[in-house]
Amino acid sequence: MGQKTSPIGFRTGIRLDWQSTWFAPKANYGEFLIEDCRVRKFIDKKFNQHNQYAAVAKIEIARTRNEVKVTLHTARPGMIIGPKGAEVDKLREELEELIDRKVNVNVIEIKEPSLDAKLVADNIAMQLERRASFRRAMKMQCENVMGTGAKGVKIMCSGRLGGAEIARQESQKLGSIPLQTIEANVDYGVATAKTTYGAIGIKVWIYKGKFGQEITPIVKARGRVRQGGPGGDRQGGGQGGSKRPARGGERQGGGRNPNAPRQN
Repeated sequence: MGQKTSPIGFRTGIRLDWQSTWFAPKANYGEFLIEDCRVRKFIDKKFNQHNQYAAVAKIEIARTRNEVKVTLHTARPGMIIGPKGAEVDKLREELEELIDRKVNVNVIEIKEPSLDAKLVADNIAMQLERRASFRRAMKMQCENVMGTGAKGVKIMCSGRLGGAEIARQESQKLGSIPLQTIEANVDYGVATAKTTYGAIGIKVWIYKGKFGQEITPIVKARGRVRQGGPGGDRQGGGQGGSKRPARGGERQGGGRNPNAPRQN
């Protein structure tokens, strides 16, 4: 049997922090755990499974003696905050009614969504639900992730791909994915595309480099492309860089003079 494990759980407690941070006695542990599951399920259904996709990638919950602090990591903070913070206040009231405790909600923006495995998996799932080609969707997302500065990406889709009768598994990989190296910062995300011919599972691994080494997003230069080599720009503008030779006797390099007598 395969010795597979989640890259997130494999590094939790060593390189990654827990997504639920609190301590409880044995009598209250089960109650708090169920409350955390309710909060995560409610937020995911409210912001990620409706028509207005808010791109919530991670939910962190921290408990104190008086309140529950919920932190949302999202690529679209404006949809959660709302005009003048109205949506955040509404969400806080709904969570307080759900778990019957005082709740504090914070929103953190994800600067680069292409480097978040959960958001990449959700993007592929939405494309598959719109009947897009799974190979093209996987290839485009791989190129986008690598173009952002990641060192490796792997995407796996499983199910009735393309509406086939027999379910199968397809994967695409660019770069390296060191799963057994704890020093490697490997992000992992899962999503499910609910199509008319069945559910398709999407798994995404993104290797961002070692912990402590920040990724510098690659920015493509805009403007005029340099035409010359290392010695400098070529002459003659951007149409090819070479001067047009003169006609007739003005040619350089020993051209024949039209007025000279022809030699037999």
